[in-house]
Amino acid sequence: MAVEDVDGIYAHFGGSSAHLIKLHQCAHLASPPPFSIRIPSPSSMAGFLYALRRIYLSLYNWTVFIGWFQVLYFAVKALREGGPTTVYDAVEKPLQLAQTAAVLEILHGIVGLVRSPVSATLPQIGSRLFLVWGILWSIPETRTHVLVSSLVISWSITEIIRYSFFGMKEALGFAPSWLLWLRYSTFLLLYPTGITSEVGLIYVALPFIKASEKYCIRMPNKWNFTFDYFYASIIALAIYVPGMFLVLLIIQVNKDCLPNCFNHISSGSPHMYGYMLGQRKKALSKSKTA
Repeated sequence: MAVEDVDGIYAHFGGSSAHLIKLHQCAHLASPPPFSIRIPSPSSMAGFLYALRRIYLSLYNWTVFIGWFQVLYFAVKALREGGPTTVYDAVEKPLQLAQTAAVLEILHGIVGLVRSPVSATLPQIGSRLFLVWGILWSIPETRTHVLVSSLVISWSITEIIRYSFFGMKEALGFAPSWLLWLRYSTFLLLYPTGITSEVGLIYVALPFIKASEKYCIRMPNKWNFTFDYFYASIIALAIYVPGMFLVLLIIQVNKDCLPNCFNHISSGSPHMYGYMLGQRKKALSKSKTA
């Protein structure tokens, strides 16, 4: 169509083609680009990552809580129906899954998802994995011992309280005061019973480890390396025993001075117990002032 035709048509409506072109250019400049991309601001990205972290930790804590609840349920049921010798067979799979899942907590501390120091988390998880896989799973003769019952019950009650506490904090932003008290008080009894059961089961396993020579590496070999699982277990036991007796001794002292006592003890100190005592004092004092 010629410009004259446009002028004629547009003039019919009281304008000119030049006016039409100018209006078209203004409309084009005012319209947004067809493929514009909005870049989220740093604050919105931080909020998204924070929400994602809380969702993940909430799912993790409640999933492991269910695992430990199964362990306690099956343990109590086995004790009632068949006695202590049947407890391990009843809880083996959920116990292995629930405790092995705790390896993720080491990664949580390393990448900064949680504030718990790796120096406190690593010894506890490492010692438990040693019991679950290195003793109970590797040495079948230990599975029917009565200490398995006290071990499983001490662990499961502790973890049910702990994971429900952190699960509620991540999901709701708070935990009830009674759960806070349980979280930072029940370990005073359950930690000694748990560590005593751990020490006892390692001691029970030693003769069977020596007789079976399981996991031993003898010379000569292409690596020019030797390893004796029996002596490695003795070393583990030697690390446990001073701490166990230290815990039992200090429990008799006034609880108010417990964290200070651990500050002056270097050898044989059960690091996790001392860390929890400090956390207990801090958490309960905050709840009183809140």
